[in-house]
Amino acid sequence: QVRLVESGGGTVAAGGSLTLSCTASGVRTNNACMGWFRQTPGKKREEFAIAMIGNDGIEYDDSVKDRFNVSRDNAKNIMYLQMNSLKPEGTAIYSCAADMRRTGSDGTSCYRRDLMYEAWGQGTQVTVSS
Repeated sequence: QVRLVESGGGTVAAGGSLTLSCTASGVRTNNACMGWFRQTPGKKREEFAIAMIGNDGIEYDDSVKDRFNVSRDNAKNIMYLQMNSLKPEGTAIYSCAADMRRTGSDGTSCYRRDLMYEAWGQGTQVTVSS
């Protein structure tokens, strides 16, 4: 059974930093495409991952590029999202997800679209105060 558990959310002042963790079980972080998604208050979850990591590389949404860093520790089976220079509009529930049909290698490519992901975590709340 695949399980993804996010942690590290909280409240931070604008301009501050937070690092989120996504601990995976039932799936290896180096054997799947992994992504971070965001749902801002009153809106649906965004359709495209704000950050994605696979064996073929890393991609970011333009809104977080140069401020966020996604990484994974395959030995611990954890994916991270380091968030710097946070803005109030970054207040959201952040969820991690896994596309287990693709790895970004062996002829497969990773995609940021949410429809590609089968396993989802419950999410962790991040609040950025102005």
